Amino acid sequence: MISIAHAATEGGPAEPFYLTPEFWVAVSFVLFVALVARKVWKILTTALDARAAGIAQSIEEARQLRAEAQSALAEIQRKQREALKDAQSIVEMARAEAERLRKRSEEELAASLVLRERQAMDRIGQAEKQATAEVRNLAVDVAIAAARQVLQQQIDPAKAGELVDQAIAQLPARMN
Repeated sequence: MISIAHAATEGGPAEPFYLTPEFWVAVSFVLFVALVARKVWKILTTALDARAAGIAQSIEEARQLRAEAQSALAEIQRKQREALKDAQSIVEMARAEAERLRKRSEEELAASLVLRERQAMDRIGQAEKQATAEVRNLAVDVAIAAARQVLQQQIDPAKAGELVDQAIAQLPARMN
């Protein structure tokens, strides 16, 4: 048994496809998907554009930070080189100052030694003069004593008085 509806479709004139409900469901589905896809596409592209802009901004910030870090590194390296140069110049100045002080100390020591040697020589000279004067005075005293003894033994007293007067007269000339 064939049903009437089925029988009508099999043998009867066929309906055009655009009059079928399946066609209109398909058309409405395509329109719905197109409208929804358009709005979703807009939202997705806006979100992706915003994310791309954020990433681009992050990249630019990273570039700026890298540039700042490189300039800071270059500045630190420059300061380090300057500090090394300063340290080297300070060491060189200290060495030069030490050398200058060493030479100055040597010169002062040499001058001090020369001065002490001169003072010692002066003291020796004074001691020699003093010793010579003492020896001379002692020799004079001994000579006077010996002369007195010889004169007392060999010269008579009248002649002795005359000799003493002559010696006294000649004394100022001999003292100079």
